[in-house]
Amino acid sequence: MSLDSIEQFKNVIEGAKNVLIFTPEKATGDALASAWAIYFFLKKKNIEATIVIAQANPVLERFAFLEKPENMIESLAGARDFVLAFNTKFNKITNVKTERVEDELRIFITPEKGSIDPRDFSFIPAKFKYDLVITVACPDKEAIGKVYEENPDIFYEVPVVNLDHHTENDQFGQINLVDIKASCTCEILAQALLKIEEKKVDEKIAQCLLAGLIDETNSFQKKNTTPKALQVAALLMTKGAEQQKIIRYLYKTQPLHLLKLWGRVMARLQWESELELVWAPVYLEDFVQSRSNPQDIPFILDKIKENYSAGKMFLILYGEVVGQVRGVIKGGSNDQMKEIAQLLEGKCLGDTCEFLRHADDTNEAGILVVEKIRTLLASKEA
Repeated sequence: MSLDSIEQFKNVIEGAKNVLIFTPEKATGDALASAWAIYFFLKKKNIEATIVIAQANPVLERFAFLEKPENMIESLAGARDFVLAFNTKFNKITNVKTERVEDELRIFITPEKGSIDPRDFSFIPAKFKYDLVITVACPDKEAIGKVYEENPDIFYEVPVVNLDHHTENDQFGQINLVDIKASCTCEILAQALLKIEEKKVDEKIAQCLLAGLIDETNSFQKKNTTPKALQVAALLMTKGAEQQKIIRYLYKTQPLHLLKLWGRVMARLQWESELELVWAPVYLEDFVQSRSNPQDIPFILDKIKENYSAGKMFLILYGEVVGQVRGVIKGGSNDQMKEIAQLLEGKCLGDTCEFLRHADDTNEAGILVVEKIRTLLASKEA
């Protein structure tokens, strides 16, 4: 991430009036905290901002101790108008009215003279109401999910700032503040905002950024914690961010549904000593009984990783729908995860791999996956 990129970021912010902030479909604490921070920074500069985030994401509950932005949406309904244009050069319009009939909206147009020539009509999609898009912690546009699939044009019609730390980032923005050496996106954003206008980084913004930093680095205990991350954290604390309050909420106060799911998963943990692999199956019944959902799996996986220091890889398989088992495996090197992702026909993001298996029994699917990993690692040692 160069100073030139930050200067460009500053310039596009200064020229923006209405900014749309995208988070990944499966937003992490780092993504949420980054989105919150940039939102509050823009509001302090009297710039309208809106965050796109799935309201069912459990990370919202974990970060409920942070002040919540007002403008949050799940879809881009109403983001642009559709214009029905009529050429009035030779025939003016004297009246327009609308009428709703069951599943139809009818538009009645009264011409000044004669009848209307259909060739005088045109259908024009208006410009998006947003003049700048900022993506946070999205390695590619597809990570945004359904919202991107339904509105791909916005990425070609509106300037895009891409803020991220993932090694797989596609550099899809017109401005790319991407630093693969950074511990998290909050670290990158904090440096940028402090350089752009330090006075605007108040206690609320600093609290968001430090919360994302702490969550992504597991309170500075993960290997991804950089010296720069510690320096940034210290700066944010001078701005009023409260480290102990963040740690208390993120690690000492867990929602009941997470504790219930965690307990059910821990009861089924299996240890593959020769692979240094910890894994467990999760059933649809587990989600029902604990009132949790599949979006809670990353949290459970992190908790297992924290409690099993002997493990190098951590795997959870869960029933998403009948006949399908989804798996998430974390740990090991990025290269190793890429090999496992290829083996399981899954998708790799840093040290995490996700894959899908067609199976009726989650436990049996787990046994087969473990055997595939065993065979892969054995072939590399041979």
